Amino acid sequence: MDHKLKTPQQLFDIAGKVAIVTGALGAFGSVAARTLSAAGCKLVIADDKLDALSALAADLKNEGGQVEMVGKWPNSPENCAAIIEAAVTAFGRLDILVVASGTMDVDPIVDMDVARFENVMRVNVTDSWMMCQAAGRQMIAQNREGKNAEGKGRGGKVVLVSSARGLLGHPAGYSAYCSSKHAVNGMVKALGCEWGKEVITINALAPTVFRSGQTSWMFEDNELAAETRESILSRIPLGRLGEPEDLAGPLLFLVSPASDFHTGQTISPDGGYTAG
Repeated sequence: MDHKLKTPQQLFDIAGKVAIVTGALGAFGSVAARTLSAAGCKLVIADDKLDALSALAADLKNEGGQVEMVGKWPNSPENCAAIIEAAVTAFGRLDILVVASGTMDVDPIVDMDVARFENVMRVNVTDSWMMCQAAGRQMIAQNREGKNAEGKGRGGKVVLVSSARGLLGHPAGYSAYCSSKHAVNGMVKALGCEWGKEVITINALAPTVFRSGQTSWMFEDNELAAETRESILSRIPLGRLGEPEDLAGPLLFLVSPASDFHTGQTISPDGGYTAG
C-alpha cells in the first residue's frame, strides 16, 4: 500500500508551507487565514485596512501562528509584486496563494453605468489575474531553482474565489457579477492547462450565499430577510445558508497534497444549490 494511504491524514498536511491570503479581512479571507495558520502554514495576510489587519495578525500570532502582514490591495502589478516579495523576504519562498479579495455590485443592466461594471470586472478578474501573474512568476522561478519546501523544485497551489453566479445566471441584476465570476472560472481552466508542466495547481471555490458583511442582513429576524432566505433555501437541498466555516474544508483540500491531481476545476460548496 502507498505510504500516503497508510497515513491518509498526511494528504492534508501543509505544516511549514508558505501561504498568502489577499482580502484577508473578508468573510472567506479571514476563514482562509485562520485555517491555513492553524494548519501550520507560515502566512502573509494582505488587505488595505491596516488597523483591522493588525488585529487579525495579532490574533493569529497569539494562537501560535507565524504571520506577516502587508497593507496593500492587489490592484496593481506593483502591489501584487510587493505582496509576493513580503512572503519571500519573510519565509524564503511561496507555496500557496489564496486570492480572497473581491467585490459585488448588483443592479439591472439598464441602471448600471459602465464605471460600476468595469469596477466589478477589475476587482474580481483583473486583480485576480495580476495576483496569479505575480505568484506564477515566483513559483516558476523557485521551481526551476529547486527551492520549494520538499527540495524537489516543483509545485505550488493557487485558489481563487468564484461563485454559484459563475455557473448560473440570476434575474436580479447580476450581469456584472455573473460575468466576472464566469471569467474567474475561465481563468482557472486556462491557467490549469498553462501551469500543468510546472505542477502548479489552480482551482476555485464557488459558494452560494454564505454569511458575510454583504449578506448578514439575510440572517436577521425580519420579514424581508425571511422572505429572501426562504426563496434561497427552496433551492438548497441541505436546507440552510452557508457559513464561512463551510469553506474551510474544501480550501484545505485544494491547498494540500490531497488535491495534487486536481487542477483547472471549480468546486461548489453550496449545499447542493447548483445540483438542481
